[in-house]
Amino acid sequence: MHPMRVLRPAEGIYAFYDGRTEGSRFAEGPNWVDDGALGLGIASYAIVSGGEAVVYDTHVSVEHARFIRTALEHEGVRRFTVVLSHWHLDHVAGTAAFQDCDVVACERTAELLARLKPAIEQGTLEGPPRIEPLILPSSVFRNRRRLAVGRLELELIHVNIHSDDATVIWLAARRLLLCGDTMEDTITYVDEPEGLDEHLVDLAKLRELAPDRILPNHGDPDVIAAGGYTPGLIRATERYIATLLRSRTERSLREASLRELVADSLADGSIHYFAPYEAVHRRNLETILTGAS
Repeated sequence: MHPMRVLRPAEGIYAFYDGRTEGSRFAEGPNWVDDGALGLGIASYAIVSGGEAVVYDTHVSVEHARFIRTALEHEGVRRFTVVLSHWHLDHVAGTAAFQDCDVVACERTAELLARLKPAIEQGTLEGPPRIEPLILPSSVFRNRRRLAVGRLELELIHVNIHSDDATVIWLAARRLLLCGDTMEDTITYVDEPEGLDEHLVDLAKLRELAPDRILPNHGDPDVIAAGGYTPGLIRATERYIATLLRSRTERSLREASLRELVADSLADGSIHYFAPYEAVHRRNLETILTGAS
């Protein structure tokens, strides 16, 4: 298994990070683990208090998830609750390591995973590796749900950003937002182009929470380790989506490099340039122009 980096961006918050490691691959040949997750860098999080943990996503493999569980058990955690940020494979692949625990998701995530379970387990949805067994959510919620982990109170919020089943975790007392894939550094990954206008609406709702810090699943490990991103990450994501929408009619935007398109957000430090996102941007443009995901 790849070496996992255990980052501690805040008291009681653990980030289990893998990827952005030059020359290192999960498997030979094309596969969704390397191409969609480790190449960009990916973290799963744990919120720990009083011998309890909320594990936010189960990483890209059962082996990664077992590492997370073992590391937390060594820290004295005895009770686990898993929260899934959305249905995409790099976030649910390790659920089997927590099959004896409560797995929480919004209704839309539960619906999608139940429908796609056969293809996910057979490895035919996005190719290998297959995820078998895929453990389905045992508890579902609609819109919002409050959870307690030890002495901490947190809120699960269903939003339509990146995917229509996204769940973010809001720790209001700490002004800390765990945002899953709703935002990324350098840019968001467009999977549902028909929903971009709604994505902007829900990004504005996240901005209204007024977080002090934001922890994305895909981001710079140094920024995450230092405490996470400023609220500028929300604005940077809004700017990028707005630019993509304009690119449908403005050819000059389609011809510009990613670095040129996000220059303002790079200049103010909201995001950081990471070259592999050039390919993500080109895919986003194709998705926008064809309307296909």
